[in-house]
Amino acid sequence: MPVPHDDALPEGFFLLPGLLTPERRQALVAELAALPPGAAGQRELLDQPWCQALAWWLKALPHLQPFLPTDGVAVQCTLFEKSPDRNWLVALHQDLAVPVAERVEHAALSGWSVKGGRHFVLAPAALLARMVALRLHLDDATEADGGLRFVPGSHRAGVLDDAAVATWRQQRGEVAVDARAGDALLMRPLALHASSKATAPSGRRRVLHVLFGPRELLLGLRWHQAV
Repeated sequence: MPVPHDDALPEGFFLLPGLLTPERRQALVAELAALPPGAAGQRELLDQPWCQALAWWLKALPHLQPFLPTDGVAVQCTLFEKSPDRNWLVALHQDLAVPVAERVEHAALSGWSVKGGRHFVLAPAALLARMVALRLHLDDATEADGGLRFVPGSHRAGVLDDAAVATWRQQRGEVAVDARAGDALLMRPLALHASSKATAPSGRRRVLHVLFGPRELLLGLRWHQAV
């Protein structure tokens, strides 16, 4: 069943060119260079003071506030990095799992898992409809670099099963979003999205994926972390 959605993102995604200045982008690159090897894909960057400062900066930007949840908080930050040595594809999907403080037994909650010692749950559609992810591109992320493709408007339909995913793709097609270093991409977790392997012969595609949600949760849930 369709869920309420925010008209600030009518297609489920929106590109903001040049959100990061070259100086801020380089400062973030330097912070990532200090991470231990194999950090790409880790979900715990919000533990880092520099990442918490980044979240506060993003929340304070006037032109971002129409897109973020009212009284929203950053609840997760993940580094995704594609390179010649680390290259992968992701099939069309929705981002349904969110990090919470502890497991809660409730009939409306399912799909519990533990990753990196943290609890994740498949969130109800009503919660996911209020959330937004902001992807900060530290390198170019065109289609050749393994950037994202979206099915426009699919976030309005709630959580989709495999048959519904195929129908949406057939009816609406996919839109590739070419982002450049310094650009930001806003997206709803419920928006169907995918990425191919990078085909560029060299280079890196580093993205900081910052997830924002409402401060207060229902069903007894609490965020693992809220900044």
